[in-house]
This record gives sequence, C-alpha cells and structure tokens, in this order.
Amino acid sequence: MTLSTPRTPRIAIAGMAIESSAYAAHRAGHRDFHRLTGDALVARYPFLAPGSPLRDAADWRGVFYARSIPGGAVETQVYEDYRERIVAGLAALHAQVRLDAVYLDVHGAMSVVGMGDAEGDLVTAVRAVIGPDVLVGATMDLHGNISPRFFELVDLPTCYRLAPHEDAWETRERAARNLVAQVREGVRPVRAWVKVPILLPGEKTSTRVEPARSLYASLADVERRDGVLDASIWIGYAWADEPRCHASVVVTGSDADVVAAEAEGIARHLWSVRADFAFVGPPGTLADGVAKALAATETPYLISDSGDNPGAGGSGDVTWTLTRLLAMPELTGADAPLVYVASIFDAGAVEELAAHAVGDEVSVEAGARVDSRVSGPVRITGTLASLTEGDPHAGRIAVIAVGGLRVIVTEFRKAFHAVEDFRALGLEPTTAQAIVTKIGYLEPTLYDIARGWTLALTPGPVDQDLERLGHSRIARPMFPFDTFDADPALLATVKA
Repeated sequence: MTLSTPRTPRIAIAGMAIESSAYAAHRAGHRDFHRLTGDALVARYPFLAPGSPLRDAADWRGVFYARSIPGGAVETQVYEDYRERIVAGLAALHAQVRLDAVYLDVHGAMSVVGMGDAEGDLVTAVRAVIGPDVLVGATMDLHGNISPRFFELVDLPTCYRLAPHEDAWETRERAARNLVAQVREGVRPVRAWVKVPILLPGEKTSTRVEPARSLYASLADVERRDGVLDASIWIGYAWADEPRCHASVVVTGSDADVVAAEAEGIARHLWSVRADFAFVGPPGTLADGVAKALAATETPYLISDSGDNPGAGGSGDVTWTLTRLLAMPELTGADAPLVYVASIFDAGAVEELAAHAVGDEVSVEAGARVDSRVSGPVRITGTLASLTEGDPHAGRIAVIAVGGLRVIVTEFRKAFHAVEDFRALGLEPTTAQAIVTKIGYLEPTLYDIARGWTLALTPGPVDQDLERLGHSRIARPMFPFDTFDADPALLATVKA
C-alpha cells in the first residue's frame, strides 16, 4: 500500500513495558515504573541524539513511556492510567501536527489484573485515536507474545535477537530506522505471521548456545533477501498463562509471497529443533550448587536462584533458598567462606534494621510478605554489616553477616544482576567464594566473572519446571506439554 508523506515525517514515541508472571503474587504499582515524557523520552534513545542521522530524519515527539523490571501483573488502575496518558497524548499530538507514525516501545509479555492480551489492548487504544493510516512500529523483547489483535494492528513489529539481550538498543535502532524508511518511501509493509506451538523458558532458549544461536543468527541473512525488510522470532513468555503465549515468527517486507515463504521456513526450522533446546547453564539442585561452590578452587562460583528471578517475573521475596542457606553450618560458621546472597525485599525489616548501627547484632524476620506460597518469612540473626540509602530501585539496603553469608535485604524490589549491584554495597564480587542471586541465565557482567555456575532449579513464580506451574489457558497441544502425532501446518497469516 502506498502512502503519501511530502514533508519531514512526524513520529511519536510511546510505550509501556513489563514482563509479568501469572504465578507471581507481586502486583506492579506506580512505584514499580520509571516514567518519561517529552524531550526526556526522546533523549532516552542514544541513536536519537542531536545531530544523529535518525534524529535528523524525522520530527520525533515523546509522548509517554513507563518501564518496570519484571514482576507480577500490573494493577488495573495503573495500567488504565498509563494507557490514558499514552492515548490522550497521541490524540492531542495527532490533532496538532498530523502524525505519520508511532514508535511503540513495549515488552510483549505484560499482564494486567483482569485482562488478557494487554499489549493488544494498548495498541487497540492507540489505533482508535491515530486511525488506520498512521504506521505503527513496535520494538519488543523476544520473550514477548504476538496475539492476532497485535499482529493485525502493528505494521512493523520486531524483537531482540540475543538472550541475554545485549542487542536491545541495536534492535530499537533497527525498528526506528525501518519505520522512518517506510514512512519516507510512502509504503505500508506486508507482514507474515506464523504461530508455532512451542513454549519454553528463556533459560532453555539462550542464544549463547545451540540451537537458538544459529536460529537467531540466520535472521540477518533472511532480511537481506529481496522483498524482505525484517525477520523476527518471538520464543514467547513461558510464565504467563494466556492463549497468546507461544512462539511466533513474523517477517515483513514488500513481497507477500516472499515474506510468507520466509516466515514459514523459519517456523519449520524452529519446530525441527524443538527437542534440542536445553538449559544454557549446568542445572542442578541448590544443594548441588552449594557443594560445588564450596569445592571450587577458582572463584567466584555463581548459583542462580532461578525460581524467583525478578528479571523474569519473580516476586523477589521468596525465601525458599535463603531459608536453606541459613540452615547450612558450612555457610554460617565462624570459618565459613564468603558467600553473597541477593536478595529479598521487606520494607518493614529494613525499617527495623535502620534503628541499629552498623556492627550491631541484629535479629529480624524478613521476606515472604508478598509471596509466601513457597515458604514463609525467615529469621536472619547476625551482624549488621552495612546500611545504605538512596538506591533508585531498592531504596535502603541492609547487609547482614551470618558467618560467611552476606545476606542482602532491600526496602523495595531489585534484581542483583550485575557486578555493580554488589560493588555499590561495598561487596566485591571477585573476592567471594560464591554468589547466590535471584537470576536465571547470567547477565553479561556476572557471566564474565563466573568461574563456575549452577542453574539451581528452585521453586517460585518463574519455576523452570513449567508443568509444576499448572498452565490452563494456553492453546493445546503445545510442546513440551504434549506429544504431536504429526507436524503442525505452520502456515503464514499474511497482512498487506
């Protein structure tokens, strides 16, 4: 479809991003989100810095953007508030300057209390005020989901090609560049979507290892073919429970036959290697990880408390792992090696600890205030090693020494996924025998320092054992929940 844009394209930026586990007791409220509007939102994107080619290629207008670390479902009133800010901002801007495109920055796995397909709802609301002719591009996480409504209403969806997501900004730039190009050329791309009945956790689909590494690497070759603009694979989000939770392939371009054929080919490739996906790190029990950590001669040894990973939607205050660590005399004795344990959040416990001075003996009950389904609050008795303030996410942070353990208790939710998270507390990661943190696959800086690693298969809201969670709303049959007597059709739906 040919459009007409005889002037500098006017592109609005908006979005709302969070990854929401259906199994987390946490509910995302206003405090969980960092918000940007206007010029501050445009400045968020390094490729839109003043004088950059993309900045000069269009008139970029920041509307409203809210982003949270992963967690539970968003409170209904919070979502409705942010949706209204986006919609009202777009409506006013469109009436003022006539927009050519909307750059939508979302995750793809947001859940809202009482709602299914949150991103579909958001883009429906956006379309209602900008109309059918304005192009919409969406930049997404590969752990997001594509629903029929989302596919129908978004012209240029694309997602990351690396997990961990070291290409996040590269993907956002690619999305912006493609959106500008299509507006300037006055065309609406053709897109093809194939739903693939696979639902796997991110720890089994990391691009650090095969088959995901080669699968995602092949997309660059696909998009260089005549008639193709972009190609993406969404592996989907395993810890939500909605019909849209499954893998998806979307290819966009100018030739309907080509994009359909390429999408179907990628989908068949994905399906053919489904049984080859395995954990990116050595899996094991928590006890396995501790034993290997204590025996390690090269350190630090990393242990992932994967069942309550805030980076995937965990509540962040599940105490199952900490309870067991505190019961191990080899970790709590006077001669025990140094082990960092991150973290649980409990505002009441931190308030109680703040009444003490560093060096005081303390005993506080903490954790499981939000998510007590796996284990209850745990008593931590030791020495207050430090108390810091001002963390933009965690607020006040206390570190309690219990033998060799350094237990981190935060006022609010925080993911300790980088070496700097520990160094900010005076805890040098490279001097520890082991680091136990609520994470799945290791993010880059922790991965770089790890001299050994156990992906501990702990229980929690993002349990790696999906069948233990009890999905009831996903489409069936679905791999690996079901067996297939024959391969699915894997035919593309094409939208021109």
